[in-house]
Amino acid sequence: MGILEKIKEIEAEMARTQKNKATGKLVLLTLLLNCKYHLGQLKAKIAKLRTQLLEPPKGSSGAGDGFEVTKFGHGRVALIGFPSVGKSTLLTMLTGTHSEAASYEFTTLTCIPGIIHYNDAKIQMLDLPGIIEGASEGKGRGRQVIAVAKSSDLVLMVLDASKSEGHRQILTGELEAVGLRLNKRPPQIYFKKKKTGGISFNSTCTLTHVDEKLCYQILHEYKIHNAEVLFREDATVDDLIDVIEGNRKYMKCVYVYNKIDVIGIDDVDNLARQPNSVVISCNLKLNLDRLLARMWEEMGLVRVYTKPQGQQPDFSEPVVLSTDRGGCTVEDFCNHIHRSLVKELKYVLVWGTSARHYPQHCGLQHHLQDEDVVQIVKKKEKEEGGRGRFKSHSNAPARISDREKKAPLKT
Repeated sequence: MGILEKIKEIEAEMARTQKNKATGKLVLLTLLLNCKYHLGQLKAKIAKLRTQLLEPPKGSSGAGDGFEVTKFGHGRVALIGFPSVGKSTLLTMLTGTHSEAASYEFTTLTCIPGIIHYNDAKIQMLDLPGIIEGASEGKGRGRQVIAVAKSSDLVLMVLDASKSEGHRQILTGELEAVGLRLNKRPPQIYFKKKKTGGISFNSTCTLTHVDEKLCYQILHEYKIHNAEVLFREDATVDDLIDVIEGNRKYMKCVYVYNKIDVIGIDDVDNLARQPNSVVISCNLKLNLDRLLARMWEEMGLVRVYTKPQGQQPDFSEPVVLSTDRGGCTVEDFCNHIHRSLVKELKYVLVWGTSARHYPQHCGLQHHLQDEDVVQIVKKKEKEEGGRGRFKSHSNAPARISDREKKAPLKT
């Protein structure tokens, strides 16, 4: 039996267990608890099988037929969606790069990059082929598309506003099946394997979804018998499995509803009020500026301008930082310019919203904000050989004839 068949069999067993629970056959409390433990074990088995499904086959060299796109710019945005929802048209409008668009599906067969110039920053946008249901299992080059999405800083899920809401749930399920967690933060669970000592289970809050027995069963499913587990929040079984797997990636996602010109104003209003959603129309060029502003806000890019000593600030080309790519502190700013600058730094002068007064003397751990101006002050080189009459050498010329003669006094 293959991995896909095993996954489908376990999913069918989970559906039967939940159905029996819903119909009231599992009435007694002990049976309900056993049902919860059984579902937890089944979820752990599915997570293990999905991880095996993503691994390259044994005996292969590891190199696949993926999309080779070099990272460029200060951020990367991936367009993901079903075929014929307007991804290529959106790329052409925002970047100016021509991406073939037609009335039939699967027009785009490879990854097409483009560059967005916005707020003095360069953002790379990738037009990926449309994915279909079952992409996490390898259908329709789904694995290659999702692999590129994992390397992005932001995911734009392009949806057709005239179709049902089920498309959004299908795409979210496909991405979560391969380890992508959209608009979620990592669970506050401390997990560490040990060599001896058994399993140590603790929590700093009241747990309603996971207890000690269920945690033991999930760890035994992964053949882990010595570990330390600490819950800092009321997490679920899925959160515990994500922490044990350790290969999940938490990404920001914006749901872009295209083709709003073919639906009513009430439907547009309902879509626009949903969380993390933006409504646009590529045909009529509606709300594209709001989409760019939302992308900038979600990516958290910070522009920092440099100011040489005794000169005006240079507003032509900023240094662009981000929390996902290194950080936004003064130390990250110095490392972005040159690695050796941190050792030579004495302090920095900061003008902007992050400063309490202008200018503010700041150290390496100061967090910079958008459109701050920074002046770097280096340490002065120490004079060797002492000072004053204790100098071991003189800077004066060796010969008297080489010395500069003073100008005669005016009388």
